[in-house]
Amino acid sequence: MSLAPLADEPACSSARWPTEVSGLPSVPTAPDDPSLAAWGDPPIIARCGLPAPAPTVDSCVAVDGVDWVVRQLSDGTAAVTYGREPAIEVLVPEAHGPVPLLLPAFGDTARALPETGRRCS
Repeated sequence: MSLAPLADEPACSSARWPTEVSGLPSVPTAPDDPSLAAWGDPPIIARCGLPAPAPTVDSCVAVDGVDWVVRQLSDGTAAVTYGREPAIEVLVPEAHGPVPLLLPAFGDTARALPETGRRCS
């Protein structure tokens, strides 16, 4: 895994990730960095430190007070916080089901990020 470009931002270097996601325990990451976390096998991967996404036509959903841009990948789904910078990206392999059902686990971590004022419309 690679660190996100803004991984050194204070909000990411002190990220408080959930201990489990949908009953899946956390697993080690390489590199071992506080801005990066993973759960299960195949792993759900979260990384903090992406630039805030620009307005997009991709699907945008609000989950527990946090907006997420969601897009399909060839082998799963990516969700990126919208209206927060730095942003969090959550990569969910297809085996784990619909990503919106997993996003509540990341709510506290995402709400700790500075807001930009943008919202899903």
